[in-house]
Amino acid sequence: MNVIDQLEKEQAKKKVPQLRSGDTVRVHAKVVEGTRERIQVFEGTVIRVTGAGLRRNFTVRRVTHGVGVERTFLIHSPRIDKIDVVRHGDVRQARLYYLRSKVGKEGRIRERRAKVGVAAVAEAEEVEEVEEEDEAGAEEPEVAAEAGAEADVEEEAESEAEPEQQQEQEPAAKKK
Repeated sequence: MNVIDQLEKEQAKKKVPQLRSGDTVRVHAKVVEGTRERIQVFEGTVIRVTGAGLRRNFTVRRVTHGVGVERTFLIHSPRIDKIDVVRHGDVRQARLYYLRSKVGKEGRIRERRAKVGVAAVAEAEEVEEVEEEDEAGAEEPEVAAEAGAEADVEEEAESEAEPEQQQEQEPAAKKK
């Protein structure tokens, strides 16, 4: 293995969300002010994602008090605490520089309906695990379904019986 590849592998972050242009993200960046260090949150729309590997970076744009602010972050930078994907945008272009000339409602991006990113991969793995458990533990699915249906019928019968018992107790209290 090449020395550079080994160093890059050591410095790369393990869990990085899949970012695409149009996504709204919340970047928690560490900021040094004198001797103190604090975390500053920068929320905006990803207008571009470039590079590969350790050099991968993305530019986030937001408009504050009528002034557009763009900031570029390295994804694997130690200065970034975490990246939260607020929502996935539905766009057709890789570079959203046209947002610079849009104001207000024109600058909005539709939300994408399909699941994408680290969360979607984690959900897909959970679904696969559940299916594997079902296959291993499923002896006779029909019997299990019938047992579940009988339990539901018993619960309904108990819930219907409770109001009748309460009505019987109320007249007794009024007689006293």
